[in-house]
Amino acid sequence: MLSTEVGYQESFKEVTDIQEAASENMAEVDNFKEDLNKTFPCRQSQINLLLSLFGQRHQYTYSSLFIYGHTGTGKTAVTTNILNHFKLPHVLVNCVECYSSRFLYEMILNSLHGNSVTESSDLVKCDNMNDFVRMFKQVSQEKGIDQETIYIVLDKAERLREMEMNILPAFLRLQELTQQNVCVILLSEIVWEKFRTGSGYCEPFVLHFSDYTNGKYNYQLIEIMMLDHPTEYDENFYRMYLNLVLSVFQMVCRNLKELHHLAKLNFQRYAEPVKTGEATAEDTRKLWKNIEPHLKKALQTVYLREVSR
Repeated sequence: MLSTEVGYQESFKEVTDIQEAASENMAEVDNFKEDLNKTFPCRQSQINLLLSLFGQRHQYTYSSLFIYGHTGTGKTAVTTNILNHFKLPHVLVNCVECYSSRFLYEMILNSLHGNSVTESSDLVKCDNMNDFVRMFKQVSQEKGIDQETIYIVLDKAERLREMEMNILPAFLRLQELTQQNVCVILLSEIVWEKFRTGSGYCEPFVLHFSDYTNGKYNYQLIEIMMLDHPTEYDENFYRMYLNLVLSVFQMVCRNLKELHHLAKLNFQRYAEPVKTGEATAEDTRKLWKNIEPHLKKALQTVYLREVSR
């Protein structure tokens, strides 16, 4: 009877410990989610979905994810922030740097192995997809991560279309080919339909990072650009300036990075009358008259990163 009670107590303690660990994990996820939402405003739905898809370290996830959106929408930054924060085994490869399939294979394997490009004697060599599958299993076992989800993140994935025909289908089925818990994440600026060149593709889970500059999302764009507002000026003053910038450039530029660059480039000209005492921060007409010719001139050189002072 006594042994039965002890057994019950031990079982109850184990369940309690598991519940406490789960509660701590949930609290950590919630805190991280809150911080991430502050860093990347207006990306709550994408952040929540990615966190739910990744799950726990040992849980199987989708064999492939396709995340697309224009430059500056945060797809790469959000994905890598989540992977880095939870220290999930992953490899990030920019496909622009991979001039051949062999270079792509070797970059993934060496990054997973932890080899430096300067350590040429230790670099893994790989010629084809069959060798890649075999060596991927070998490296993951050597590193002791074969029982965890391994994420292969391929940025600028549209470049894969220029390589051998078997590369993209093989990466989409890598979980099946390796019989391991691996997820391939494709990051691209174009839609998934442009990747299909035939039948038999394993369809990935598709996630869209929409533009910030589409109609009702203008306020989102301003909120993001407000993160870098000059501390010596009032927030409302800088917000008014950003509204002016968007009203001028919105129709010709949809790139967040470029809009951010243009805003920073011309702000001192906008604030100059206030700094010299010629106008107040509320004198919007005079401030607009002062900045208007500079913004129109910058309009002619959008994306060129050269505006004469």
